[in-house]
Amino acid sequence: MPSPQPVIVWFRDDLRLSDHPALHAAVKTGAPVVCLYVLDDSVGRSPGGAARWWLAQSLRALGAAIAVRGGSLVLRRGAAATVIAELAREIGARGVYWNGIAQAPHRAAERQLEAALVRLGVGSQSFPGDLLVPPSAIRNKEGRGLRVYTPFWRRALSLGDPPKPLPAPRQLGPASKIAGDGLESWGLEPSKPDWAEGLRETWTPGESSARERLRDFLKHTARGYVGDRDRPDRDGTSRLSPHLRFGELSPRQVWHAARFAVAEDPALEPGIEKFLSELGWREFCRHLLHDHPDLATENLQTNFDGFPWTRDSKALAAWRRGRTGYPIVDAGLRELWHTGVMHNRVRMVVASFLVKHLLIDWREGEAWFWDTLVDADPGSNPANWQWVAGCGADAAPYFRVFNPVLQGEKFDPDGAYVRRWVPELKNVPAKLIHQPWQATPIELASAGVTLGKTYPQPIVDHARGRERALAAYAQIRRG
Repeated sequence: MPSPQPVIVWFRDDLRLSDHPALHAAVKTGAPVVCLYVLDDSVGRSPGGAARWWLAQSLRALGAAIAVRGGSLVLRRGAAATVIAELAREIGARGVYWNGIAQAPHRAAERQLEAALVRLGVGSQSFPGDLLVPPSAIRNKEGRGLRVYTPFWRRALSLGDPPKPLPAPRQLGPASKIAGDGLESWGLEPSKPDWAEGLRETWTPGESSARERLRDFLKHTARGYVGDRDRPDRDGTSRLSPHLRFGELSPRQVWHAARFAVAEDPALEPGIEKFLSELGWREFCRHLLHDHPDLATENLQTNFDGFPWTRDSKALAAWRRGRTGYPIVDAGLRELWHTGVMHNRVRMVVASFLVKHLLIDWREGEAWFWDTLVDADPGSNPANWQWVAGCGADAAPYFRVFNPVLQGEKFDPDGAYVRRWVPELKNVPAKLIHQPWQATPIELASAGVTLGKTYPQPIVDHARGRERALAAYAQIRRG
């Protein structure tokens, strides 16, 4: 009796077993299931260094979870359409299933794969699994996507709850042994030098860790989320962004878990509503990317195409290293380098400082974040940078220039966040820690600080930087 034809499930940014529509459908066929991940750097943006580290850990976790259920994760590298079609022919697959990604390069790869499979006589099927709402469901009268967040989210909410998450399969019937690459051969993790120690200290990638983090947030953190989310000195955020980025959790899993938490404890509602609006911002950025595939390189507002950006490699290097002389800025950039994330409030301050105080092109900052963030998302990262720069959708006005001293005093009032990440300032009094240049020589000496030696002088004066930014903005307004 011939063995049944297997179904291939193509994993991408959905490295989980729960709420995986393609996997769920494949298992329901009763055929052997081949779980496949293809490393294809030709589709979309190649992940940065920190994201590649996360990807390696997440694939290990996924492989282990599949193995527990009797299956195995096959790893192959190359152009996805070619690799998958070759595997389908090699094993006599009856079909290939995947969860769609609503981004132009990924959709192009899907079309190429569909065409290759048609030539082989192999079926294929795509399933929604990346978003709460498909871009086609939120359009204006001209058929374009919305570029202002509030009406976008209002429209999304009006569509009702997304479908309930699907359970993980209990068993994955083993297909015959299939050759694949060893994960180590892909070189995703740094070795010489190994700069990932801080990432390992901070994170445990994988689906089980993601679900545990979601449970902890809903149980312990959501209640104070409205007030604490802007405080980098507190553990007040969900820290789910990298898990969502790699699809270890689906947005609808997060949605339904949050809604269930409110049903169980109505006092959580203010925090949960704010939290879900942040999930909505992720959705908004993904929809923007769907409509604007060049979001990381082109201004959404074309009047910014003539903006007089400054080329200043020395200032850019100081910013990247967290040596600007502004403690809240430096703390954020050092947190980023060590942990692969930065508190969201601080991200705004840090980004504003680069594009407004230093007049450096937002694309320089976006590229640095892309390489150093474990949660570097192809939609959120460029959309947020364009928002801060004033050239994006629903953007903050360019003339809104964050004062890094006031931001530090408001959101890190005791200086705990700065002391953690800028330890050379740990003995500076709280009233001076966000502007140590205002301290007297005696105060600096007693804190063990020598400005210009142990900690830098500010590389730009706030008032002068603000004036220069407004003058630059006035240029493009006149143009």
